[in-house]
Amino acid sequence: MEKNPKSVVKLIVYIVALLAIAGISLGTGLFKSVGDMLKGIHINLISIIQVVMMVLLVLALENLILWVINLIKPKNSRAKTLLSIFGSILKYISAIIIICWGLTILGANVGTIVAGVGIIALIIGFGAESLIADMVTGVFMLFENQYNVGDYIEVGGFRGKVTNIGIRTTSLEDAGGNVKIINNSMMTNLLNRSDHTSRAVSTIGIPYETDLEALEARIPDMMKGILERHSDVLLAEPVYLGVDALADSSVNLKFVAEVEDKDIFSAARVLNRELFLEFRKAGVEVPFPQVDVHQK
Repeated sequence: MEKNPKSVVKLIVYIVALLAIAGISLGTGLFKSVGDMLKGIHINLISIIQVVMMVLLVLALENLILWVINLIKPKNSRAKTLLSIFGSILKYISAIIIICWGLTILGANVGTIVAGVGIIALIIGFGAESLIADMVTGVFMLFENQYNVGDYIEVGGFRGKVTNIGIRTTSLEDAGGNVKIINNSMMTNLLNRSDHTSRAVSTIGIPYETDLEALEARIPDMMKGILERHSDVLLAEPVYLGVDALADSSVNLKFVAEVEDKDIFSAARVLNRELFLEFRKAGVEVPFPQVDVHQK
């Protein structure tokens, strides 16, 4: 396996820093104080049973709270986001409670341990800078209301629906059911498509010999009929924009319709089908690709 030179240098720097801090710590008596703290820990059958029961109790309470949260059916995306983040924070809180309570049961002074391992925590903090960045970014996104659960966003070329927002990650699901989990610190240059309505686009070709003016006169009635039949995906009547291109085998006409972003692909398929059928009823067939050969 090929090694990244930057990773090797980074590893060496961490090892040197760790050895230097360890040497200083020996001179200051840090490890002696840690040993003094661990002297109070007593492990026996009763304490082990207490720890196991405590863990089961905390996990049961956590799952009960999450179950109650899942029963809540918020009416807006902002409320869904707050519940999603609360569920994520609850898991971290449960883990912290289990660790601190477990050490207390075993006889350790949690406050002294936290103060005594401050330098170690600092080293871990440098190594987990991406984790801290994810959490800080998640907090800022919560307050800035950049996106919510249920919104359709596009980030890094991936487009999907926000299904979950945690304190560290965000989950997106695309139209094919694929789920992508993105670190909050990587949620940059995103496009929130739920802020405004989207447009479904359809381009359909007609033969060059078609009476374009006569066809355009019938288009308004076609648009009304399409909206009446598909008001579940279309927010308004489709709009005829005009001639989009004079192609090799056809005159291409362009249509757009306002839709919600979640319906943008299904609405485009509906528009293609309905325009094809309406044009056929009007006696206008979509032409096949063809080549005219002129011989002198």
